[in-house]
Amino acid sequence: MGVSPYITAQIIVQLLQMDIVPKFVEWGKQGEVGRRKLNQATRWLTIVLAFVQSIGITAGFNSLSTLKLVENPSVTTYLTIGVILTGGAMLTTWMGDMITDRGLGNGVSIIIFAGIIARMPTSIYQIYTEQFVNTSKSQWWQSGMFVLGLILLVLIIVMFVTWVEQANDRIPIQYTRRAAGAPDSSYLPLKVNVAGVIPVIFASSFIATPQTILLGFQSSHGDDTWYQVMSNVFNMQTTYGAILYTVLIVLFTFFYAFVQVNPEKLSENLQKQGSYIPGVWPGKDTQTWVSKLLMRLSTVGALYLGLISLIPLLASDIWGLDESIGLGGTSLLIVVGVALETIRQIKGLMMKRDYVGFIR
Repeated sequence: MGVSPYITAQIIVQLLQMDIVPKFVEWGKQGEVGRRKLNQATRWLTIVLAFVQSIGITAGFNSLSTLKLVENPSVTTYLTIGVILTGGAMLTTWMGDMITDRGLGNGVSIIIFAGIIARMPTSIYQIYTEQFVNTSKSQWWQSGMFVLGLILLVLIIVMFVTWVEQANDRIPIQYTRRAAGAPDSSYLPLKVNVAGVIPVIFASSFIATPQTILLGFQSSHGDDTWYQVMSNVFNMQTTYGAILYTVLIVLFTFFYAFVQVNPEKLSENLQKQGSYIPGVWPGKDTQTWVSKLLMRLSTVGALYLGLISLIPLLASDIWGLDESIGLGGTSLLIVVGVALETIRQIKGLMMKRDYVGFIR
């Protein structure tokens, strides 16, 4: 399961803060105290989701395997396995929190990043086996051209992702005379892809959770209509699944952009600092202006994330590649995005401690 239950819990808690549950909305406005309460609620929800997913995984694998992985499929056995797997998921979540607290970026993203990197040698060997070991020598030339084309595609994706992730829109900032010691003007950089790689991770986890739960019903309801429909909808290799995946990425891109940059808080901070955006009145007008800018940037970011995320699905259909290969567009997007963000965090730490030249 990894950090999938924790990511799903984060999505649910953040959605509940959008005027759905008054208590969660109240906590969201209480600063550090409210943040601790929301984190606690997220962890409790993670335990519930992890336990449900662990039971689904165990029941699904046991029903599909001819070896019968669970020798004594009693309630006690499933509960024991569920507790053990849930403990593993919570340990991974704790490790992610520790990474985040140490200031090295988003801990969950880094754990996913490490998992993708760890799978890459296996994926490369899989491609080598399919193209050279399982084919005759007369077809090696075609296999070589295919591998070169794949490498070229990967390089293009990496360069494109790097370019977009580093692109930003600079908002001009003017300072009033009341701000003692402040410069006359400056700018506030906003990334073109404000939400980063989080929407892709959220969308993948959102689809993976129902898939895991459905495994537990495959042996008893595998032929039922509702099961077939749900399996198609939450399978990214089907048309319906690909559409759902893309729609979720778009929705989470807009949603998380406003989580990353809160127009109301940004407007308040500018007023407190005695600064303003030229041509825009402070207060409500600034909030509206920033919201419109976020909508435009999020539109570009959603198109970019959707395009990159669909590449492995299209490659799977066109070239017959396994979608799980770690060199897919989604994996490259996460790897490059997390790597750039981690380097940025390390540079910031080095500057704080007056270390120069560690990373140039």
